[in-house]
Amino acid sequence: MFQKQAVMRRVLYALTPIAAFAVWLYGLRVLAVLAVSLAVGVLVEYLFEKKKGGKVSEAVLVTATLFALSMPPGAPLWIVAIGIAFAVFMAKEVYGGFGRNIFNPAIAGRLFVYISFAGVLGNSFYEPGNFGAAAGSLFGKVDAVTAVTPLAALRAGTQVPLLGLLTGIRPGSIGESSVILIVAAAIYLLVTKTAQWRLMMSTVIGGAVAAGILMLAGIPAALPLEALLAGSFLFVAVFMSTDPVSAPKKQPAQLVYGLLIGVVVVVIRTFSLFPEGTSFAILIGNTFASLFDRQATASAKRKAGSAMAAAAKVAAAKADVSKAAPSKEAAQ
Repeated sequence: MFQKQAVMRRVLYALTPIAAFAVWLYGLRVLAVLAVSLAVGVLVEYLFEKKKGGKVSEAVLVTATLFALSMPPGAPLWIVAIGIAFAVFMAKEVYGGFGRNIFNPAIAGRLFVYISFAGVLGNSFYEPGNFGAAAGSLFGKVDAVTAVTPLAALRAGTQVPLLGLLTGIRPGSIGESSVILIVAAAIYLLVTKTAQWRLMMSTVIGGAVAAGILMLAGIPAALPLEALLAGSFLFVAVFMSTDPVSAPKKQPAQLVYGLLIGVVVVVIRTFSLFPEGTSFAILIGNTFASLFDRQATASAKRKAGSAMAAAAKVAAAKADVSKAAPSKEAAQ
């Protein structure tokens, strides 16, 4: 049924411990969000691929998992279904399916529901750590006290404990909490050559440098370390910016792409009405990805042409010297 994709399977392996930690953190409700996202995502892609005579890609499992992990733990399941359907249909199948989409589907779906149902999702965060109690029944309505996320607290000028940011025992989206597991996943993806280190590194550097500049300029903003650990910044840097389809392919372009994403995240968090900013940043980066690739290719061609011209001049000069040598000997 599924089109085998080893790279996508390794991404799923990297996401598994994060999902398991989220179940421990927020309860069985996480499994319901994952189940709905996976079921609807696979169904939508199946309906399109069936008409084309193709198979469902394993990439849709990654998209559905990433989308589910980017939702608040109390997200209504009907919103989860709408969001993943939008992600697969509007951000992937409309462009022709896997490998042809220009935008990251999971991020597109996430941004769609966060804008469309901002009030509902904004009240769907709750305090972690009490397994199952806050989640209510597996598929039922969540009955929990709304919690303030670290990003919202930082925006209000409240100090956020660094230990909570590191351990992941704090309110947030389902998969964004555990910094330790996200870093471990990043190491696994890099060691297995599943993801490009340039994309991860440049995204983190861009965010840290932008936050540092704003802090030195006296503009109220999160400290560089808090900017990286709060919200979904690291999760997005590891799993979203490294998307092999929507990210640039050329090495110089990847560096510029990541820097752009990191800077845009911090700028949006600081100056806009949105406390996050990662979704906008990824989609903006996606928009310029092909342009960055073309510029990198053109630059490489110019450098190659200059190198060839320089080599031709050196060869011509050597030829002139060799021709002049016999003439001098004859004159003597």
